[in-house]
Amino acid sequence: MELIRCDGACFGYEGRAVVQDVTLAVEPGDYIGIIGENGAGKSTLIKGLLGLLKPMEGSVAYGSAVEQDGIGYLPQQTDLQKNFPATVGEVVLSGCLRRCGLRPFYTKKEKELADRNMKRMGIGDLKNRCYRELSGGQRQRALIARALCATDSILVLDEPVSGLDPMAVKELYQMLDELNQKEGLAILMVSHDLDHVLKHAREILLLDGGVRFYGTVSEYENSASGRMMTEGGNRT
Repeated sequence: MELIRCDGACFGYEGRAVVQDVTLAVEPGDYIGIIGENGAGKSTLIKGLLGLLKPMEGSVAYGSAVEQDGIGYLPQQTDLQKNFPATVGEVVLSGCLRRCGLRPFYTKKEKELADRNMKRMGIGDLKNRCYRELSGGQRQRALIARALCATDSILVLDEPVSGLDPMAVKELYQMLDELNQKEGLAILMVSHDLDHVLKHAREILLLDGGVRFYGTVSEYENSASGRMMTEGGNRT
């Protein structure tokens, strides 16, 4: 059962296309690494998949699981977000906003969900700590816990390891592997960290204003695009 399907989708701004002709199917348990140079359309595609941009051409459709549960989203972190003056518990609980609908308060069930996801990410003891006092790795754990409050089926991550130290990077990928392999969450991850993407993802979507490659990691490594990156010593 597909979670998201794009058929010939084109996304852009003010009538100007940034990424074109994207055909993509995301199924439960998928782990897709989205790569490409700066300006290739990665963030624009993510906005389209999240429903923040309507397709200029083609279509985006959502399966019943996404219609019901939503999408958990981890955006790139800005300095303003890093200094957000709230407790870890408040940040994580805000992931339940979609579940609240028009209610101006969180239910006991939603508070329990936030507590479970903090424990799930190994930060249950940080619930009352100020978010801006955390390390980079702890902040990312909190934001993944927040994203998990919004979904049971799919996480979309935009440069999740940017600015993290090597140990925090290793731990974050291990957590994502566990969520994907043991719990069956689909993961779509935008990253410039090609070495780790190739190690952890199962499929690669290479963008260059459109889809330059879409297939398994093995197929990518044996493709002209993959060989060019390896032989050139570059990392997308």
